[in-house]
Amino acid sequence: MLYATAEPEDKYRLAASAPGKNRVVEQLVAKHAGEPTLVIGQYIDQLEELAEHLGAEIITGSTTVTERQRLYQAFRTGELTTLVVSKVANFSIDLPEASVAIQVSGSFGSRQEEAQRLGRILRPKEDGRTAHFYAVVARDTVDQEFAAHRQRFLAEQGYAYTIVDAEDLVTD
Repeated sequence: MLYATAEPEDKYRLAASAPGKNRVVEQLVAKHAGEPTLVIGQYIDQLEELAEHLGAEIITGSTTVTERQRLYQAFRTGELTTLVVSKVANFSIDLPEASVAIQVSGSFGSRQEEAQRLGRILRPKEDGRTAHFYAVVARDTVDQEFAAHRQRFLAEQGYAYTIVDAEDLVTD
């Protein structure tokens, strides 16, 4: 009801940070347990909540450079397998072994941002692992409209998509 009655400028924020996304993210992290996983988003409060639920470290714009470097290194070495990151991780990080990215929110319909995130995760892995990129989207909202816009762009670039409903997610 809150979404339905919200002002247009507030609808994306509400949809992008829908509480139901937390359960989906938790299921995806469990499905890929032990794999180097990045949970990426735009809204700090959403990311802090996810980090707490996942028991994961978080990197935001307010994280000191020293702490960022420590966390990135711990991720690279496998000491940390899940890292929650804000948009600050869109630039100048090198995490070639990350094999799972879960995007929970982004810059509206930014095709470039999603392509950059996708390109980061699809880099070849030394051990030949397959990479997985998930965009968690709230159905029947502006979040879904923006996701479809990004999907069309990436499909034009040759990327394939599989749409999975949250109800069909099965953890092993």
